[in-house]
Amino acid sequence: MSYSDIWLFLQQGVLSGLVTGSVYALLALAIVSVFKTTDVPNFAQGEIFMMGGYIALSLLLIFGFTYALVIPVTLVAMALGGAVFQRVVMERVSSSKGVGVQLVIATLGLAYALKGLVRQTGLGDTPRSLPALVPTDAILIGDAVLTKLDIAIFLVALMVMGLIYMMFTHTRIGKAMRAVGMNPRAAQIVGIRLSNVRMLVWAMSGLISALAALLITPKVLITPEIAHIAILAYAAAIVGGFTSLPGAVLGGLIIGIVENLVGLFVSTNAIVVAPFLAILVTLIVRPQGLLGGQLQVKKV
Repeated sequence: MSYSDIWLFLQQGVLSGLVTGSVYALLALAIVSVFKTTDVPNFAQGEIFMMGGYIALSLLLIFGFTYALVIPVTLVAMALGGAVFQRVVMERVSSSKGVGVQLVIATLGLAYALKGLVRQTGLGDTPRSLPALVPTDAILIGDAVLTKLDIAIFLVALMVMGLIYMMFTHTRIGKAMRAVGMNPRAAQIVGIRLSNVRMLVWAMSGLISALAALLITPKVLITPEIAHIAILAYAAAIVGGFTSLPGAVLGGLIIGIVENLVGLFVSTNAIVVAPFLAILVTLIVRPQGLLGGQLQVKKV
């Protein structure tokens, strides 16, 4: 392999990795935000993402909606779904003295329910993609090639991350979410209702997942197995720091870049191994993640 080939692969891997990594970062943000406020890892994150894609697909194919309606309806539906699940299921399990394991099992139950629902509708029988809103014309950046759709995905993802940051730092509800994440009991003492905040966090998680699905499904086929993308989002959260929102973004971009570079320099078959290697290296070198702060030991 010549120097020019190496330089080309580096450019292509980094730029393509930023595009896919921005979607992983969005899903990692959803995972981390739920974990910070509930101490429960959401193992249904991939299926929630999948359901967002299938809702959009159903609105387009079955109901004949235009994209102008598909996008807001999908976002609202997924946000409401997340809020209802937290209030009807998670809140009841928690109020009945449910421990962390029972709450985790509840998220696993949601994952199986959503996947079963999609398979029952028949939509999952044939792989499909959403039509692209943005032209897929190729654009040369340096020596690498991206499409206008790739650039749109990256820019929209960055804008959403910026809005999430602004919400957490400049709004009352965002500050309430941060307070619950830092110390739920102290937040409750000063008048913050934990159930309402957690419901809003789950709603935000559903909305972010739906947005990620709308961004990436014009590039990939929608199948029930697309939920495996949550593995990459979890890898991003672990690499960046499972309690750090900026870490989730950084981890998503890193996983995206590593995945693409491995596919170009090693083999496409090795792509599935890359996230797990990134997790192993992170756990060995910095167990709390790149931006996870100091390790805390809890006394039992």
